[in-house]
Amino acid sequence: MPKTLNVGAPSRFVTFIAWLALVLAVAVAVVAGLQYAEVTSMLPQWKQRELPLVSGWLLRDLPWVLAAAAVLSLLLAASAVGLLLRLDWARRSFIGLVGLAIAAHLFGLWLQHELVELLVQDTLGHVVLPQAAVGLFGSLATAAQVMAALVTLAAIALLAWVIGRLRSESVRQEFA
Repeated sequence: MPKTLNVGAPSRFVTFIAWLALVLAVAVAVVAGLQYAEVTSMLPQWKQRELPLVSGWLLRDLPWVLAAAAVLSLLLAASAVGLLLRLDWARRSFIGLVGLAIAAHLFGLWLQHELVELLVQDTLGHVVLPQAAVGLFGSLATAAQVMAALVTLAAIALLAWVIGRLRSESVRQEFA
């Protein structure tokens, strides 16, 4: 039996996701521009410290990372406009950009851990605290890491769900 495609009214899901992505993409582009200006003024202070390999690379090359974030957010905005117009290339590129965001979140999990460890070790190396305070400080840092990891994993699950919905048959027929 042949499949019948019923192209009807645009779904609220795609419209909502497109508008949400558009607003977030513009906000990220603006924030990345502001952070770019701030980071370039603070860069000489960071170059004086010895940092772990990835953190050091990220801080030294942070202006380029922020510029890449701004470019990716503008690509996301273009894909979101294409989603609003129900263009299939926009749906496919949007799925690719969301997949890239998932990969960035997974990398961010490791980077969060390294950054918190760097800050805790640096702080404990410069401050004399009673042993009970050191334990409390370490517990708070661990709790912050666990909470950040849970929020990041929830964001990854939400993004994976969005990809699944955009790849579903009901959404794909909107773009036929």
